[in-house]
Amino acid sequence: MKRYSEDEYLMLSGIQHFVFCRRQWALIHIEQQWEENYRTVDGSIMHQRAHDDTIHEKRGDLIIARGLAVSSPYLGISGECDVVEFRRSKNGIILPGQEGEFSVTPVEYKRGSPKSDDSDKLQLAAQTMCLEDMLCCEIPEGYLYYGETRRRTKVDINDELRKQTQNILQEMHELFHKGYTPKVKRTKACNACSLKNICLPALCGKKSASEYVNSHLNEGNSDEEIT
Repeated sequence: MKRYSEDEYLMLSGIQHFVFCRRQWALIHIEQQWEENYRTVDGSIMHQRAHDDTIHEKRGDLIIARGLAVSSPYLGISGECDVVEFRRSKNGIILPGQEGEFSVTPVEYKRGSPKSDDSDKLQLAAQTMCLEDMLCCEIPEGYLYYGETRRRTKVDINDELRKQTQNILQEMHELFHKGYTPKVKRTKACNACSLKNICLPALCGKKSASEYVNSHLNEGNSDEEIT
């Protein structure tokens, strides 16, 4: 099985962008371009609360860890889990400084409601697989918490979801290695994209966003006199 070096790791959170739009993912993670809108700001605030590692919770047999850093050399990704719950169990892992064994359950927080695509499930699956690599355990399920419904949704981390996650990540690595920004057809989803003013799919034609911007910068520079 291929092992990635740390300098090859991609951002785990990029799975969300990739599933929503491969071009959006490339603009952010290859071309390093970004703009905020209400959705991204609201989502960031929600994740800041979930990732607040100054909050430590222990409720009986339950220990809650926030902002837990995870990675996997087999998937070639790194990132953070919003919340990981460790619950005392007869068959689990040993935690330093704690008595007994504990099961492991990741919980990912989302600002809106359940999506029509599998992007949230894929991100949760990637987190789960990272935790399994790091803790040498098996995690059969995780949860998605949606801010709009204020409810958890259980997700079975089955073989089909794991394979789909691996395929998505492989495609991400291939595009990143090539430095290629895919072209896409404009859809209704473009209106909600925070990068719609950068992407400009109707104007760029065959150019990448960076080529489009650079061409206009060069036009402006050509009009200036050098003194």
